[in-house]
Amino acid sequence: MTRNHDVPHDHDMGLQHDLERIAALRERRRVLGYLLSSGAAAFAAACGGGGGNSSTSAASSSSSSSSTASSSSSSSSSSSSSSSSSSSSSSGTCIADPEETAGPYPSDGSNTVNGQASNVLMSSGVVRSDIRSSFGSSTNTAPGVPVALTLNLVNTNNLCAPLVGYAVYLWHCTRDGTYSLYSSSIQNENYLRGVQVSDSSGNVTFTSIFPGCYSGRYPHIHFEVYPSLALATLYTNKILTSQMAMPRDICNTVYSGATGYSASVTNLASATTANDNVFGDNTAAQIAAQTPTLSGSVAAGYTGSIVIGVPA
Repeated sequence: MTRNHDVPHDHDMGLQHDLERIAALRERRRVLGYLLSSGAAAFAAACGGGGGNSSTSAASSSSSSSSTASSSSSSSSSSSSSSSSSSSSSSGTCIADPEETAGPYPSDGSNTVNGQASNVLMSSGVVRSDIRSSFGSSTNTAPGVPVALTLNLVNTNNLCAPLVGYAVYLWHCTRDGTYSLYSSSIQNENYLRGVQVSDSSGNVTFTSIFPGCYSGRYPHIHFEVYPSLALATLYTNKILTSQMAMPRDICNTVYSGATGYSASVTNLASATTANDNVFGDNTAAQIAAQTPTLSGSVAAGYTGSIVIGVPA
């Protein structure tokens, strides 16, 4: 076979030609590698893989988780706010009794009678529920319409929790408006005075008579609160001194329908809580809190209760 020497061959084109061929081959391999790599990436993306989508998914998941946590935190905050509101609401269900004067007839060691200190709290027998009779050298009983009154002591600084083991000293005037131990006619009597200790519910109950209305004052009952019975011996240990305002409708009924209260009818006609020198500067809410709830009749007597708010 005769060869055509005019057709060139790869092996006889010289060194320069060989170098150019090698460079071209490398370039084709580089391009082919790039195309294959792009194709694999596209295929992976179509199948749901790929670093970019994975990062986006993780970011989305993180955002969702953060949103859920934020929502949970918001819910927790709302719940906490609701709980706080509830606590405030509970704390607002009782009103602290305002500090009032003990008046001129307390017999708690703060003043004197005929030059002698008057302190019934130091007397044996003062701790009692029924205060209608005197104790000691006299056993006379103060006449009048019977009243059984329960005082519920609560802590206005602790969600109105009952105050257990606290002592209450209570005293008031007779049906004709005089005070034992002080008024000349009954200076040897110590009735309508007594001390009780609050039970597990914060309650103390006194059995007494309905107080009269004397000139210059609205019908009332005095009391002092002590942190314990052991400390209920001298006025300097008290943590609250206040007064109760008797319900006006009951006052009208008792004064006009019971024996011995005739002077109270006239005195009450010109007395109100608004013009009283003790109750006059109190708010309507305070007066309401200071007024016991009573039920009953002149013939059967009255029973009632009152919440005493103490900032203990």
